[in-house]
Amino acid sequence: MSFKKTNRTIHKWASIVIAIPLLIIFVTGILLLVKKEFHVLQPPTMKGHGQVPTIIFNQILTIAKTIKNAEIKSWQDIDRLDVRPSKGIIKVRTKNNLEIQLDASSGKVLYVAQRNSDLIESIHDGTFLEKNANLWLMLPVAIASIVILITGVILFFIPYLKKNRPRA
Repeated sequence: MSFKKTNRTIHKWASIVIAIPLLIIFVTGILLLVKKEFHVLQPPTMKGHGQVPTIIFNQILTIAKTIKNAEIKSWQDIDRLDVRPSKGIIKVRTKNNLEIQLDASSGKVLYVAQRNSDLIESIHDGTFLEKNANLWLMLPVAIASIVILITGVILFFIPYLKKNRPRA
């Protein structure tokens, strides 16, 4: 089999194998790029009164427990805290993808909403399927994309190289 034919075969089959995963990556990537523009994807960030957080961790947990749909009983129900001193807020992100925004000075609840961008991000990196899917699925897709890029460039330039080759 000639180099050109082998190159085309590799290019064709690698393209078919990665088509669906790449489509998912592209669509979710676009959604992640615009997530702050659409409140259904990511809640808007509110602004608190101070710029120095003064509430303590126990207060944060106590306040977060008062939000019924957050279903918080202990620290194990909280995924992370995002402290934004410049905005005067603390974002409490729960394991069930709810975001509670608290005033960092008073502890007042400023905003509570579902955070869907985390779900989109897990679909984007493959961890939605399984924790290590980013390694066994997305890494091969990335490598196959590089192969397709290289074989595509080769396929593009072969006619030009043949045309400019000195004839014997």
